[in-house]
Amino acid sequence: MATTAPARRTRSHLPLARAAALLAALALFPVAHAAPRTTPPLDAAASDPQALGWMQGFPPPEAKRIRYTDDDYFSFPKLRWTACHFRQLMPTVGVSRGSGAASPLPQQSDPAIDALLFTPLNTHATMTWAQSLQANYTDGIVVLHDGVVVYERYAGCLQADGQHGAMSVTKSITGLLGEMLVAEGVIDENETLGAVIPELAHSAFADATVRQVLEMTTALRYSEDYADPNAEVWQFSAAGSTLPPAPGYTGPRSYYDYLTTVQKQGRHGQAFGYKTINTDALGWIIARRTGTPVSTLLSERIWKRLGAEQDAYYTVDSTGTPFAGGGFNAGLRDLARLGQVLLQDGRANGQQIVPAAAIARIRAGGDKRAFAKAGYPLLPGWSYRGMWWVSHNDHGAYMARGVHGQALYIDPTAKVVIARFGSHPTAGNAANDPTTLPAFDALARYLMTRQLPRTP
Repeated sequence: MATTAPARRTRSHLPLARAAALLAALALFPVAHAAPRTTPPLDAAASDPQALGWMQGFPPPEAKRIRYTDDDYFSFPKLRWTACHFRQLMPTVGVSRGSGAASPLPQQSDPAIDALLFTPLNTHATMTWAQSLQANYTDGIVVLHDGVVVYERYAGCLQADGQHGAMSVTKSITGLLGEMLVAEGVIDENETLGAVIPELAHSAFADATVRQVLEMTTALRYSEDYADPNAEVWQFSAAGSTLPPAPGYTGPRSYYDYLTTVQKQGRHGQAFGYKTINTDALGWIIARRTGTPVSTLLSERIWKRLGAEQDAYYTVDSTGTPFAGGGFNAGLRDLARLGQVLLQDGRANGQQIVPAAAIARIRAGGDKRAFAKAGYPLLPGWSYRGMWWVSHNDHGAYMARGVHGQALYIDPTAKVVIARFGSHPTAGNAANDPTTLPAFDALARYLMTRQLPRTP
């Protein structure tokens, strides 16, 4: 995965690289294609955007400015500022929280959490919870136990009232909307995409079912190998860019336009393949069937009803279409609230805002054999359903995952929700999973057994 500025600068068409930078940062894929680092990255303290002075001053010094037109605007360490400021750099569309009061989040901090010990994967040395936050370049983390905030920290570019890019956690939110509509009968999971969206009749999606899209078992000729200048991801990102096209460019100019061009490779339903375009195809299905874009549907069906503190937003393409595969930005506490809704089988503020059947389908997981074919060595026994990653561990934990450390982890047995935003220098989650997964599991098991007094 080419996520550093030097890797992108080697491309022959620099405008395309600039246009693709956001998508390259937001897509989630195996770490096998990671560009090797020649020197260790700055640690969390040294790369803090405040310490480095990014975008400080009126105007900032030229050497400290970050622009969307810069090919390295989302390269480390600049990404540690950019992750909280997408709406200052590019067009967006809002997700309104409405005018009601925010739902309360009771707080009862547990000071023992920082010292909690766990063992990272494939090691024998232990690490504390507090150390893991630095190791993973955590910008913010909120932990709920039975609906009570037991831990909350902010660093880097993020504050409690700030917003942060959710990256591919966006996919799980789009998947949740899709599963809701399936549960309500608005969408038939056995329908083909060609039947729902005639414009896709000559594409690889034509004979793929909605369920195959939801589980990413489609057979698409589409590569997200950023080290390959001919990979299809560059065409998709150029189509979605809001920047002027490169001279002579005649390709698609929107996400939807690009989806009509995708060709088939193999048979649908045979193997899991994590491809961002599946989620944008689902976003199109949702918009076509409901008559509203995912941003509006999320606002009306969930964001206004869960008692969010802040409006959220999506980045958009040149036609205003929300980036359903990776463009969502929100406050961290609101992401935790969403996790609590799922933990409570879809209920919030005395209402059933998400069908319980939709959450049950996600928790049940997908085809483990199909998932195993994708080769995620750090996720043995996992599966993928409704665009959520399902662990199938003894607690039934499942999560939304995004590059650079974004996560929404739900442990139904321990009644724990962990929402995290981060800006890890390495995009692929294989870089932080060895620390993240055992840390989250250890914390959930600790919280399940300890007795913490509740505030009246």
